[in-house]
Amino acid sequence: MNRIYLDHGATSPLRVEAREAMLRHLVEPQANPSSIHAPGHRARMTIETARERIARLLGATADEIVLTGGGSEANNLALFGRALSAGPGYRQVVTSGFEHPSVLAVMEDLAARGFEVVRVAPGRDGIVRSADLLEAVTPATCLVSLMLANNEVGTLQPVGELAGILRERRILLHSDAAQAVGKVPVDVRTLGVDLMTVAAHKFGGPQGAGALYVRQGIRLHPHLRGGGQELNRRPGTENVAAIAGFGAAAEAAARGMSEEAARVAALRDRLEERMRREIPGLRVNGADAPRVPGVSSVAIDGATGEGLVIALDLEGVAVSAGAACSAGTIRRSATLAAMGLHDEAGRSIRVSLGPQTGPEEIDEFIRRLKDVVTLMRGASSSRRLQAVS
Repeated sequence: MNRIYLDHGATSPLRVEAREAMLRHLVEPQANPSSIHAPGHRARMTIETARERIARLLGATADEIVLTGGGSEANNLALFGRALSAGPGYRQVVTSGFEHPSVLAVMEDLAARGFEVVRVAPGRDGIVRSADLLEAVTPATCLVSLMLANNEVGTLQPVGELAGILRERRILLHSDAAQAVGKVPVDVRTLGVDLMTVAAHKFGGPQGAGALYVRQGIRLHPHLRGGGQELNRRPGTENVAAIAGFGAAAEAAARGMSEEAARVAALRDRLEERMRREIPGLRVNGADAPRVPGVSSVAIDGATGEGLVIALDLEGVAVSAGAACSAGTIRRSATLAAMGLHDEAGRSIRVSLGPQTGPEEIDEFIRRLKDVVTLMRGASSSRRLQAVS
């Protein structure tokens, strides 16, 4: 049985360009990029070349890119870094109610430190209204954090709408763009963000590599302590091989991005049209809102998200029941619950497509999904009959 991988929202498999870049570094003699000898200089040049490629993908300059160990670390640096450097009188942060856990957990820590944290709920369509966020800010607000694309339903948030207004009010804007960068064009100047998070493995780079865009002139309190790497913002000897792969993936993603986004969006539309037609009682969460091309969150009557993920895995299909950020656990979707979709939160799966996905995989996935749903609904009906008798 051929396995079908439809969990690119969790990790998109390593691009060939990224793998080759990493291998080139790994077969060379290893050196510390902070060393001043020739091998150290070569390692440093590998890092700086990658930094420039990442900056070009984002429309930034290289000195605005802080390399991190992943998207979660970048979120931590952005939120702690801004809040702890804001000064007295700026003790409020505003965010949405369905951010990535690496944002929401930091908000809990900031609240424990005495910050006022305001969480603005998204609508049932998966969009956080700009007006609701702006109503929440006060003269004490030091930061607003709003993701660019939701990690479970793929809905695009009005980050660009907010940026100009917040800039006028001298309030910094952070956006977790891990689910958007490399999949749709993202330009930090056009968006107007002050801080933005990127994760390499979401678009074919290696796991354990990320970046934080920091607009020139923004001061951040370092979240980690140690050496002076990354202009004293992120200490620790750099993972040169991973950074090389990150840069190569960024360069590859930039080539033909619009065409690839259109191709994947057409596949997603084909997927959703057939699922709706062939599986009664199926709903696409956030279907009427703008979304990144490759994400489809679907709720299915007579099934559970956990049951669907396990049953599909046995049929050779990899999907998820939501965000893959809880150490392999499967739980009710907090994202859908935040959207007010409490019933759907327990019976939804996320199907996420990527560069390797083709129409054959979509058609075969639907065939296997129909079989799984039929079996689950039959088993559920049998249990109900037994309970009555």
